Amino acid sequence: MTSLEEAHRNVPFECRGCWHVWEEHYTVRTIEDDHGNAGVIWLRGGLPVTPPAAGTVCPHCGCQQVTTFPDGYLARHPELITPSEPVVPDATPLLSPVPKPLY
Repeated sequence: MTSLEEAHRNVPFECRGCWHVWEEHYTVRTIEDDHGNAGVIWLRGGLPVTPPAAGTVCPHCGCQQVTTFPDGYLARHPELITPSEPVVPDATPLLSPVPKPLY
C-alpha cells in the first residue's frame, strides 16, 4: 500500500534585481511505496511544478535571480511586503528642531 501525505506551504521570495518580495502557495505531496521509496511532488494550482527557487522568475521585473526565505519569514517581517495601495504621505509640515540664527 502506498502512503500519501499532503501539506500546504507559502514560500516567500525576493528578487535580487528589483528587490520585490512576494509569496507563492504550493501543495507538497510526499509519497512512499511499500518498499520505502519516497518521492516529493510540488503543485501549484493542481499542476506539478519544479520546487521553489528552481527557475522562479520575478513577476515584477522578469529577473531570474530570485532567492527564497525560510518558512514563516514574512509573517515575522511584515514590513517587507509591499502594500497593495500606495501610502498617502503625511501632510504635517516638517519643523526643524534647530533654532534659526538671529542675524
